[in-house]
Amino acid sequence: MEISENKIFKGLVNGRISKQLKEICLLDQTYVRAEDGKQTVAEYLKTVDKDLALTKVVRFEVGEGIEKKEEDFAAEVAAQMNAANK
Repeated sequence: MEISENKIFKGLVNGRISKQLKEICLLDQTYVRAEDGKQTVAEYLKTVDKDLALTKVVRFEVGEGIEKKEEDFAAEVAAQMNAANK
């Protein structure tokens, strides 16, 4: 009974690791524009050119580079009141 439990445990661990690697490794991720939804980035690159290689990756995060303007509401109201009084 221990042998089958050990085999099941190894299968679970291998499954989790492969799933995690697919999320982390760019070449193993699903290509966004894949028609069938199953083509990986590596497979797509091979269809474009067999000698094509990935040399640099730039990662963008949603909202990155957008700086939120800090507003002082009290100062804005005071400025409007001063402008209205003139």
